[in-house]
Amino acid sequence: MTFFATLWLAMRALVRNWVRSILTMFGIVFGISAVIAMVSAGQGAQDAVRQVFNNLGTNVLIVTNGSVSSFGAAGGAGSRYSLTWKDLDALEEPGVIPSVHLIAPVLTTRSTQVGSEESNWNTSVSGTTAAWFKVRNWAASKGVTFDEDTGNSNAKVAVIGQTVANQLFPNANPVGQSIRIAGQPYEVIGVLDVKGEGPGGDNDDFVAIPLKTYQQKFSKGLAKYIPGQLIVQMNNEDEVAKTISAIQGVLRQEHKLDSAQDDDFRIRNPAEFAQAQQDSTERIAWLLKIVAAISLVVGGVGVMNIMLVSVIERTREIGIRMAVGAKPIDIMMQFLVEALALAMIGGAFGLGGGALGAFAMAKIFGWRLFFPATTAAIAFGVSGGVGVTFGLYPAIRASQLDPITALRYET
Repeated sequence: MTFFATLWLAMRALVRNWVRSILTMFGIVFGISAVIAMVSAGQGAQDAVRQVFNNLGTNVLIVTNGSVSSFGAAGGAGSRYSLTWKDLDALEEPGVIPSVHLIAPVLTTRSTQVGSEESNWNTSVSGTTAAWFKVRNWAASKGVTFDEDTGNSNAKVAVIGQTVANQLFPNANPVGQSIRIAGQPYEVIGVLDVKGEGPGGDNDDFVAIPLKTYQQKFSKGLAKYIPGQLIVQMNNEDEVAKTISAIQGVLRQEHKLDSAQDDDFRIRNPAEFAQAQQDSTERIAWLLKIVAAISLVVGGVGVMNIMLVSVIERTREIGIRMAVGAKPIDIMMQFLVEALALAMIGGAFGLGGGALGAFAMAKIFGWRLFFPATTAAIAFGVSGGVGVTFGLYPAIRASQLDPITALRYET
């Protein structure tokens, strides 16, 4: 009996019992959909974590002020001003810390009213230098960022994030326009590329002005101290431990701390947080894959159960086919092809369901859409393997029926 004849008989049997066939395929459909959607979700979550790390800048450390204690209660990081501008000069001294590439001071006011002729918006304002844009790998989509002269001047210019640009200039190019920050006019010289959401919220919702301008307008009376943080960019991410130790040594010497005193500053490594998040996301992704694979196996068990029921229901049909000359291999191939067809058709629908699931989760969680083509191909192939594996026993059982007994069987 030819393969096409066997395929024709198998498909006719599936169509004749179409309700049962559809219900059987649901297990495979859900299994394949779950595999694709879960792998896509894992890739999307991992990419979101990587994006957060990239937004922080590459190979960076963050140096902040320490905490103050009162009657045994710690005030928390930044509650005590300890970093000074002399500290920054000492850290930037050539040759003192060879592993340091750039250092960018950042002073920030979290809630400031900013306005244009068309609108106004409450956002954060940061004072910084040209080095900060290099450390964070942040270029301007329109206009320019600070150069060395502008960043170290008291010019009344501003670089704004995309969110601020959308709010203040919804229908115009912000570059060259004037905005008012805390009542003072500033010229917009650039709009930054979109960074998106980060651990602290919307990365694009802020305004940057030159450091000296910020000191004059926002941090009067704190001339000695740095009421913010220092972003330190290293030459190589493998030099983290060495760089942290060197920074500690310089700052402890500048602050005249002896061996019995704790640091009055903090050094944070964002890469540790990012790596922890990445490891956690990978573990969750693997768990999702395992759950999805189990659902696919359950779908295969459903195929086997239905095929066993089909063998019992069609015992007399099998006896008639054997009586007119069908060989056991023909009977086995027919049932095996039926199981394979169920699995492959279910796999095809599962690909579509998985793509829809991946799209829906990307929309809900706000990460990039990933369609794992390799995983989808493997899952589709596995669905065929499931059909063969779980359809083999019912097919063998059908082929081993005794023709005489089968002809006497009453349904």
